[in-house]
Amino acid sequence: MSKLFFPVLLSLIIGSSELCAQTRISSPKSIDDKVSELMSKMTLEEKVGQLNQYTGERLATGPVTANSTKYEDIKAGRVGSMLNVRGAKDTREVQALAMQSRLKIPLLFGLDVVHGYRVTFPIPLAEAASWDIPAIEGAARIAAEEASASGIHWTFAPMIDISRDPRWGRVMEGAGEDPYLGSIISSARVKGFQGKGLGTLDAIMACAKHFAAYGAALAGRDYNSVDMSERMLHEVYLPPFKAAMDAGVATFMNAFNDLNGIPATGSSYLQRDILKDSWKFPGFIVSDWGSIKEMVPHGYAKDNREAARLAIQAGSDMDMESHSYLPYLADLVKKGEVEERLIDDAVRRILTKKFEMGLFDDPYRFSNEAREKKTLNSAKNKEAARKMAEKSIVLLKNEGQILPLSKNAKKIAVIGPLGKSKEDMKGFWSVKWDDDDLVSLYEGLQKKVGAGSRIEYAMGCTISDTSRAGFADAIETAKRSDVVIMAVGETFDMSGEGNSRANIGLPGVQEELIKAIQATGKPVVVLVMAGRPLIFNWTSEHVPAIMYTWWLGSEAGHAMANVLFGDYNPAGKLPMTFPRSEGQIPLFYSYKNTGRPPLNENDRRYRSIYLDLPNTPRYAFGYGLSYTQFALSDLKLTKNSIHSSDSIVVSCTIRNTGKYAGEEVVQLYLQDMFASVTRPLKELKDFKKVMLQPGESKKLQFVINKDKLAFYDQQMNWTTEPGEFNLMLGTSSDKISLERKFQLIN
Repeated sequence: MSKLFFPVLLSLIIGSSELCAQTRISSPKSIDDKVSELMSKMTLEEKVGQLNQYTGERLATGPVTANSTKYEDIKAGRVGSMLNVRGAKDTREVQALAMQSRLKIPLLFGLDVVHGYRVTFPIPLAEAASWDIPAIEGAARIAAEEASASGIHWTFAPMIDISRDPRWGRVMEGAGEDPYLGSIISSARVKGFQGKGLGTLDAIMACAKHFAAYGAALAGRDYNSVDMSERMLHEVYLPPFKAAMDAGVATFMNAFNDLNGIPATGSSYLQRDILKDSWKFPGFIVSDWGSIKEMVPHGYAKDNREAARLAIQAGSDMDMESHSYLPYLADLVKKGEVEERLIDDAVRRILTKKFEMGLFDDPYRFSNEAREKKTLNSAKNKEAARKMAEKSIVLLKNEGQILPLSKNAKKIAVIGPLGKSKEDMKGFWSVKWDDDDLVSLYEGLQKKVGAGSRIEYAMGCTISDTSRAGFADAIETAKRSDVVIMAVGETFDMSGEGNSRANIGLPGVQEELIKAIQATGKPVVVLVMAGRPLIFNWTSEHVPAIMYTWWLGSEAGHAMANVLFGDYNPAGKLPMTFPRSEGQIPLFYSYKNTGRPPLNENDRRYRSIYLDLPNTPRYAFGYGLSYTQFALSDLKLTKNSIHSSDSIVVSCTIRNTGKYAGEEVVQLYLQDMFASVTRPLKELKDFKKVMLQPGESKKLQFVINKDKLAFYDQQMNWTTEPGEFNLMLGTSSDKISLERKFQLIN
C-alpha cells in the first residue's frame, strides 16, 4: 500500500467534509429563517411600522385622515403597506421611497379589485347568479392578471359575507344568502386571484372579508350592530370564511360591526380563538378602514391608544388608516401594557407574505410598464367579461315567449333612464379610469341589429326625482315601435358600501313610467339594472317579459343585446330571495318550521302568517327561467340507508324539452326531518350546471356523504345523528321536481 494513501485519503475525507459543510451553509434558507434573521435586525419601532397601512393620494375608499408625513414615514421604515396606489409607474415610485429605509423592507400595495381591474366584470352578486364556478374563478383570474401588471400585490376581495337583507347596500359585493353557494364561490374567487400561487407574477393576495357576520347588520343599515346566536354564526356566516382559508387565502379583513357587544376588530374570539387558533390560519389580518379607532365611538375603547392595545391583543395585525398602531404600540410595549410577542407574531405574518410574493428578491417585480401596457384591456379580457355578463343575467318572466326578440324587428324603442347610461354599467366598487371603455344598452343594441332596423330612445324620467315631464315623449316613442325595451333600476351608487335603503322599490316614478308604456299595448320587455334585489310588484304581475341584469360591467350592452336576441340563452339563477315587501325582510329560503306553520292559503287562524301578504317571496332563491324548458325524471338512490362512514350516489335524468339549446342548474336540497336541534326545511347541498341541445338528455349524479348530513348539535359539536332525511331535486328552491327519503344509521 502506498505511503501516500493515508494522507491522500485523509485529505479527501477532510475535503469532502468541508464541501458538505459549504453545501450546508450555502443551502437556501427557508422563508421562516429569512423572516427570523430580518426581525433580529429590526427595532421595535420598525416592527410597528410594518403593521401600519396608509392610503395613497389618488383614491379614497373611506374617510381620509390628513397625513402630510406619509412619504417621510415610508422612507423611515414606518409603513408596511399602501392602499390606493396603482399603476406600474406610481407603485415603482412609492416603492423607491421604501428602499431608502434602513432595512429596505418593501411595501405591499393593496387595492379594492372587487370585480375586475381595467376590464370590469359584473358585480359579484351578479356573478353569483351565474352559478358557474369556473367562470367566476376565471373572472377573478383575469382581474389578478391585470392588477398585478399594474403593480398591485393585494386585493381586498372577495367579500364573502352572507346577507339575507337586501336593504344592506353591500349585498352587491357578495354571493347572496346561502352558505353552501357562498362557500363554493368564496373558494373559487380566492383561487382565481391567487392563481398558481403567491410569487407568480400574475397572482395577487386575496383577502377574505369581513370577519365576521357583517352581512347581518341590524335593519340592513351599514356599519350597524350584529346580534346573533353562536349557532347562526357557525352554521350560516362562518362557512364561506373557512372555505376561503381552506383555499389558501393570504389575508383576512376584520369587520366594522360589533358582534354580541364586541367590535370585530377587538374580538379575540373571532381573530384568535377561531381564526388563528382553531383554524390555524397562517396569514395576517388587516383592519377595515379606520376600524381600530372606530372602537372609540363604539364605546369599547376610551381613546385611540386603548383601541390600539385592544386590537393587537385581539389579533388584528395591520392597521388600515386608523393611525393608531404607529403612535402608540411601541410605547404600550415599553410600558408593559402589550407583550412584544404579539407585535412579533403580527410582523412575522406580514413579512412572510412579502417574502412569498418575492418582493425581497425584487421590490419592483410587479411594476413593469411594458407588461402593464400589454396586459390591460385586451380583447381577450373583454370577451371574457362579456361572457360572464351573459351568464349573470336572470330571466324572471317570459309570458307568450316574447323573448328572444326577432332580429327582423324594424322599429325598436329603448325607454328608461338607464338606456344610454355607461357609468352605471360598472356598478359600485369598480376601478375608475379616465378613458373607461363602457358599452351601454343602446350601443349594444345598435351593434346587434341590422341596417334595416331603427332604434329610438326616450329617457321618460330620471331615476330619483318625481318629474313626469318625459312621459309623453316616451309614450309616443313606444307607439312608433314594434317592441319596447325598458331600462330601469338604480344608479350604481345606490348600492354598495354606505348605501343602505329602507325602501327597495324602483326609485322615483320608474314604475309609473312602466305602467304608461305597458298601456300602449306594445310588447314590453323590462330590464332591471341594480346592485340588490328590488321590489317591483306591479311590473312583476303585469309586464310579460322581465330580465334582471344587475350591473354587468364593461361589456354590459353587448351582453344584454346578445341575450335579448337569443345569441345567448339566459341561464342565471337568483342567489338571493326577492321579497314582495320590506316587511318580509329578512327573507330567505332555508327557514325553519314553527310549531304553528301555515298549512295552506285558507288555514290562517293561529298560524305563522301575515294578515296582509303571503309568506312566499316574489322570486325564490335559485329561480331563473330559460328560453327553453327542462324536465327532471328517473330519480335513483344507490341505497335507502347509510352509515355515517358511507355515502349514497343520487342520480337523475334531465331532458331539454324545448326548442333552444340551453343550460339548466339542477339543485339538490336536503332536509333533516327530526334532530336534537331544529333544522331548516331545506338546505342547498349540491348543484350541477348542464348544457343540453333540444331533445337531449343527460344523466346527472350527486354524492351524499357525512359532510352533507352533519350539523352542530346542542353542545355545538359538528356531528351527525341517525334519522330520516328528505332529498329534493329541482330547478329552484321552490320548484322541486323529485323527492325521496333515506335513513342515516350511525
